[in-house]
Amino acid sequence: MGITRGKRRTGLTVRAITAGAACAAALAALTAVPAAAHGPDGRAPHWQLKDSGTPEVRFRGLSAVSRNTAWLAGTQGTVLRTTDGGASWRNVSPPGAAELQFRDVEAFDARRAVVLAIGEGEASRVYRTEDGGATWTESFRNTDARAFYDCLTFFDRRHGLAMSDPVDGKFRILSTSDGGRSWKVLPDKGMPAALDGEAGFAASGQCLVSSGPRDVWLATGGAARARVLHSADRGLTWTASDTPIPAGDPAKGVFALAFRDRVHGLAVGGDYRPDQSSPSAAARTGDGGTTWRPAATPVPAYRSGAAWLPHSRTAALAVGPTGTDLTRDGGRTWRTVDTGSYDTVDCTADGGCWAAGEKGRVARLEN
Repeated sequence: MGITRGKRRTGLTVRAITAGAACAAALAALTAVPAAAHGPDGRAPHWQLKDSGTPEVRFRGLSAVSRNTAWLAGTQGTVLRTTDGGASWRNVSPPGAAELQFRDVEAFDARRAVVLAIGEGEASRVYRTEDGGATWTESFRNTDARAFYDCLTFFDRRHGLAMSDPVDGKFRILSTSDGGRSWKVLPDKGMPAALDGEAGFAASGQCLVSSGPRDVWLATGGAARARVLHSADRGLTWTASDTPIPAGDPAKGVFALAFRDRVHGLAVGGDYRPDQSSPSAAARTGDGGTTWRPAATPVPAYRSGAAWLPHSRTAALAVGPTGTDLTRDGGRTWRTVDTGSYDTVDCTADGGCWAAGEKGRVARLEN
């Protein structure tokens, strides 16, 4: 559903773990008293805007590889990449893609990435690069006019999934086992029936997320109930669970998921219309998504993106057009720490946290 990443990371070094722990501590300091939060230069940890040079583009796709390397995907077929911490951005957009709306990107490193364009019929496409965006290969083009792809995720460098809004009453799942070079539609016999009006939101690339080698979750909205679907076998069979996030309208539901392991997860969303309130727009799970509990102090407004902080069991960020919120207790309570507009957020094992959104906005968390 257009509204106009859980990733697996391995091979951490001691240096990366230390950096990640420092990043988590810095983010937690965002809600500390000023004297404790401010560093030697008198500034608190904050989002530092980076000049993308593309004020006409809205970036809903973001894949952070490290503190130095990140990929963005957005409107007008735009894909950007930085390898110097956002000091400069290279436009690596696929040729001939200016009419496409990129809403998700999953990067394996500075050279290899997969991007998803959303929309009805042939507007939904997948592109892959192996040379940092110098060249792209279109590896999937949707030929079913009934399908509308929203998000994609990867379990590892080879295995990944993409999801479409329901076709013939069920969400459609696309699968790859060769790093996005080729794709196939999975059988839907293991997928429960969709509710009337139910769909996904292509808002941040986080309506389909994974954790570990086989577990994946799909967020929904637009129906009488906002649900999360879970698969433990890479998308072959699914179970559906209701969430307490309000639904009952095409503009309401779960917009983003974040899982720090196969058990602990967060859901955020609400009503994306700016003139509508979004009460109870955050929930958490401690059993892999079987049950969801509302946040005691939820995010104060619609949020479209979420990410756990590196090497923290309890701290996470949520972002949306009206601000950034932080939880330090696993999603029980949230507090606004920034009022800038962002659509998506992603953090890396070496302590890099990035956010992106409208008017070419992209930022990295700085101490």
